Amino acid sequence: MIRTAFLLTLLTGILVILGGVFGGKTGMVIALAIGLGLNFFNYWFSGSLVLKAHKAQLIDSSHPQLGWVVDDVRAMAAKADMPMPKVAFIPHAAPNAFATGRNPANAVVAVTAGLIELCDRREVRAVMGHELGHVQNRDMLVMTIVAGAVSAIGMLAMMARWGAMFGAGGGDDEEGGASPIAMIAVALLAPIMAMLVQMAISRTREYGADKSGAGLADDPLALASALERLHSGIPARPALSATGATAHMMIANPFFGKSLGQLFSTHPDPNERIRRLRAMA
Repeated sequence: MIRTAFLLTLLTGILVILGGVFGGKTGMVIALAIGLGLNFFNYWFSGSLVLKAHKAQLIDSSHPQLGWVVDDVRAMAAKADMPMPKVAFIPHAAPNAFATGRNPANAVVAVTAGLIELCDRREVRAVMGHELGHVQNRDMLVMTIVAGAVSAIGMLAMMARWGAMFGAGGGDDEEGGASPIAMIAVALLAPIMAMLVQMAISRTREYGADKSGAGLADDPLALASALERLHSGIPARPALSATGATAHMMIANPFFGKSLGQLFSTHPDPNERIRRLRAMA
């Protein structure tokens, strides 16, 4: 949690510095306002938008094939003394799962057809425990704040690039406005730095959810086994989405095998995750 707090502070600093370079003290205020506005939108609407984007279907215990998934989620939610989240099924061959929603009372845990096909019940239960771990740790709120800050940084960077080209921005004369070259440099570097911070936070939260989920399922070896199956199955199947916009939400990197390196990955090294889970057992 200390690492996450540090990275969130760093991300906020990047946002404020970019706003200052673009518009001085006024730019800093504008940057924070944009970040807060995007966080408000993400907090209320991102969950439903993600479910619609993946054509998720809500299911319950009466579902003829998947009622057992709902029953297992209910048992683990009761163990965690948390509200029962909604359960969604995504009819897609990519093996994966994720949690979304603005808080535990409005959470949804989703699983794909590919994961159900690839894993046995014990492994699916452990995966759902991992997603409940995200809900329990309020990781959706953390990543909503991160997404809002990163989006704001991207918007401000684009404005700074255009402003530098047309001689605008940089604050007023009394504030010693930045030169066009400095504005362009910061505008190019800030989004990259923000993306790296976002990925680092995402990797940190995955370790936490692994630990919480293994405890809820009371079966760290099942979660380790599920991760092995997922990382062997993902490259052989069509990607869950064409973009990486929701990659950080998934239990496994949906683009595993295509990453440029661990620094640019939304998820920790799967071998290290599996090692830690086996050590727990």
